[in-house]
Amino acid sequence: MTILVTGATGTVSSALIDALTADPSQTVRALVRDPAKAPAGVEIAVGDLEQPQTLLDAFAGVDTLWLLTAMGPTAPHASSNAVWAARQAGVKHIVRLSAIGAAPDAPTRNGRLHALSDTELQASGIGWTVIRPAFFLQNLLGSVNGGTLYGATGEGRLSPIDVRDIAAFGARVLAEPARHAGRIYTITGPESLSLREAAARMGLDYQSVPGADVVAGMRAAGLPAWTADVTGEYLTAYAANWGDLTTEDFARVTGRPAVDVVAFARDHDLVG
Repeated sequence: MTILVTGATGTVSSALIDALTADPSQTVRALVRDPAKAPAGVEIAVGDLEQPQTLLDAFAGVDTLWLLTAMGPTAPHASSNAVWAARQAGVKHIVRLSAIGAAPDAPTRNGRLHALSDTELQASGIGWTVIRPAFFLQNLLGSVNGGTLYGATGEGRLSPIDVRDIAAFGARVLAEPARHAGRIYTITGPESLSLREAAARMGLDYQSVPGADVVAGMRAAGLPAWTADVTGEYLTAYAANWGDLTTEDFARVTGRPAVDVVAFARDHDLVG
């Protein structure tokens, strides 16, 4: 079986490639725009989801597609191009990485755009599975300084999940896509807690930061205004307990619990 991985140089897809290449029965192909940045140990296909004319050769011979699009206002365009190319190539199944709470009434533009792409995939005539992960634990890595965790989600509770677990879950679905056809999975960490509680579990102090300050800092650092403002939308939603949920989807599919904040902190030397 040949699996094409999009977003191959990003955090989630890089972890997914590591998980997939552990199974020698699978041929893994990575879609990249720049071959100089391609991961090692896999087939390389050069193409750009924003440029549909570059995709047909890249998708040729692919059985299953891992579809991850970068967050941004053109994400539905990229996702649509991928679904079109998959249809032309005869791809049998698409596993799409969406976003937690993706829906037409989601509190973030990112969530609403993901809902559009999820709906298009479901109507494509191709076998599909949608994965909607919670807040990434890796988001905390840049938020710890000098024994303090800085957070902009107030006292809102959320259920963060390790990117490595997202990759493990994706690899399990990709290995047996027919078993997961037509399913929408929301995968979360094992518990819902505030970042203040998470900091205490890790032996760290906690300092709340206004979301507006985070947005201003992102803009000042040169990040696109759209990205900064959507981050602010997420922070507002999380502060209002929008992310206060857990599901059993991860454990049901993988047969084990997701990594918790303490284990994550130990793995990344964050424990105070």
